[in-house]
Amino acid sequence: MDKLEEFEIILTPQPEGGFTVTVPELPDVVTEGDTREEAIDMAREAIEGYLETVANLGYPIRRGIREHIIVHAS
Repeated sequence: MDKLEEFEIILTPQPEGGFTVTVPELPDVVTEGDTREEAIDMAREAIEGYLETVANLGYPIRRGIREHIIVHAS
């Protein structure tokens, strides 16, 4: 990759153990890991692999549309 990009990842603990990882900005990227550290490493590899693959194929990167809203509840 030519330039370094930052991506938020979401680690979701699974009842059977381990974590599922999603990348809100790249909805096509989903991975998992048995530990938090492994899940983060797998996310980095999945993101890099996705970006490299779409670049090599000449496809556009499908980016998610996000909106951050704060909701107050009592």
